[in-house]
Formats: sequence, structure tokens, C-alpha cells
Amino acid sequence: MSTSVVQFIDVRKTYQMGLVTVEALRGVSLEIEAGEYVSIMGPSGCGKSTLLNLLGCLDRPTSGCFNLGDEDVSLLDDDALSTVRGARLGFVFQSYNLIQQLTVVENIEVPLYYQGCHEAESRAVAEDLAIRVGLGDRLRHKPFELSGGQQQRVAIARALANDPLMILADEPTGNLDSTSGTEILELFDQLNAQGKTLILVTHDPNVARHSSRTIRLRDGVVEMDVRNPPWNPAGVNP
Repeated sequence: MSTSVVQFIDVRKTYQMGLVTVEALRGVSLEIEAGEYVSIMGPSGCGKSTLLNLLGCLDRPTSGCFNLGDEDVSLLDDDALSTVRGARLGFVFQSYNLIQQLTVVENIEVPLYYQGCHEAESRAVAEDLAIRVGLGDRLRHKPFELSGGQQQRVAIARALANDPLMILADEPTGNLDSTSGTEILELFDQLNAQGKTLILVTHDPNVARHSSRTIRLRDGVVEMDVRNPPWNPAGVNP
């Protein structure tokens, strides 16, 4: 049985801008296995955002095949894609995307609410996840009462709430100072060590070094796909 979480086969995505056709992805084929930690890099306009939107089932390929786990999601309609997103994917954004009126626990509960979980069950899951990401003493705080690093921890806990097939992170340290950014990357390292599949878009090679694999795009195609050496934060030879 295949352990692939993602399989792209000759995926293309074009956009019609008036009379101009823009080829954002031009035949991308790749496979990501369960438990991998992958960084996606490349210059502005290379197709990173388009690739992330397809991986997150926020859009559909113009052509080609996209298997998410054991399901071909290439031709699903918007409602079906929404169901897949809610049940199988977790998202972490640069700007956190928290609901300011809700507490830490309530923000983490949001995906569970849309999955129809019982209130007591979702509250227990959310509180456990808040503790897991180091926010056990902030359960009733609202986002404006938290630092940027703490808000991103809430976002990570929310991404974990539905036990997703994979977590997609878009420049997750982009709005953080270096200390908070390092703490978030250490949390990602821990999650991957626990078996979570992580796909992270970044411009920063220091961030990408945490991952086990780097895929670099250029002009809508895969320019490079390499395995990274094991992450060694101390920079000391084993």
C-alpha cells in the first residue's frame, strides 16, 4: 500500500488575464510521503502560491492529476474540496488568521465546530492542544493579549485540531522576531518527529534547513528537488 500523501502527475495551472494566458505551473510532477517535512522555495512569481493553493484544495489544476492520500481531488467541485479541506488539511498562515473575538481555546475549536464535533469533546481536544503547544496558561486569553509567537502557536494548534493528513504552512515565521521564529520552527521540528507531514513555503534558506527536503520552483516547473542533511542546530559535526 502506498504511503504517499501527495502525488502530482503533470499538473498544470493556467490563468486567463484578459487576452493573456499565464502559465503558473507548467507540468509539475512530485510525490510526498507520509511523515516528510518539505520546504517549497523559489523567486517571486515562480508558482509557489499556486502550488500551495492546489495542495490546500483551494483551487483545481487546469490539467493533470492530484492525488491527496488515496483520493483523486483533481476534478472535485468547490463543495467537495471544502469538505476535503476541513477533514484532511491543516493551515498555518504568516498573519495567523485568528478570530479576535474568540479566546485561545475557542480559536482552536473552530475546525472542530465545522466538523460537527460535540462541544464537550471539542473543548477537551482544544485545551489539550493548547497545552501541547505551550499555551496552557493562556487558554482564556484573546489574540490581542498574546505575542506574535503565541498567536502562531494558537494557529498551529488549530491546524492540528482535525488530526490532518498534512499541515501546510505559508511563511509561518515571516511576521516574527528571530527568537519567536526559532521557537515556532522548533515546534514544527517536534511535530514532524511525532510523524506529522509538513509542507512549508518559505523564502528563507535558514527556515528551509529545518526540513528534510527542499523543492525549488522556477517559472512554474520544479528546478530542484533535494534531500537536506539532518538538521543540526548547534552546527556541530556528529
